[in-house]
Amino acid sequence: MEGFPPIAASDARLLILGSAPSVESLKQQQYYAHPRNSFWSIVVSLLHPATEELGYNERTLLLQQNHIALWDVMRSCERPGSLDSAIVAGSIQTNPFNLFFTKHPEIQALFFNGAKAEETYRKRVLPDINNAHRNLKRFRLPSTSPAMATLNFAEKRGQWRLLLDYC
Repeated sequence: MEGFPPIAASDARLLILGSAPSVESLKQQQYYAHPRNSFWSIVVSLLHPATEELGYNERTLLLQQNHIALWDVMRSCERPGSLDSAIVAGSIQTNPFNLFFTKHPEIQALFFNGAKAEETYRKRVLPDINNAHRNLKRFRLPSTSPAMATLNFAEKRGQWRLLLDYC
């Protein structure tokens, strides 16, 4: 599995990081394409409270207009299916974060979409990060995946409101 390039304007101030694209996301070539993944519903409801449905391009533009970048920690990995628990640990290749942070110097905070993204960043990226970017604020948010069913939509959205403090 090969991931996607980041969605990021040069003036991005925060970066949302997932682990790796799902099977459905790879099929559609879109971040968070699974219809039951609540990522877009949560983020759009926080940033654009109007009721009209936004297409994928409009949603990605909405992120950029609010100084939000979106990427995955993993550039590639082996994973049968879409569950993070199925990722083969030895297959993980991370994205080039030092280069990303150089191109996006205004990044102030990282928001992880779930535990696997945060764990992989902490273990595999953080040790190699330039000192200037090592102390960025980091927040783990509940996964928007349908596999994370211990919280309902409102509870997840309530925790994701933290984004608004950094937009």
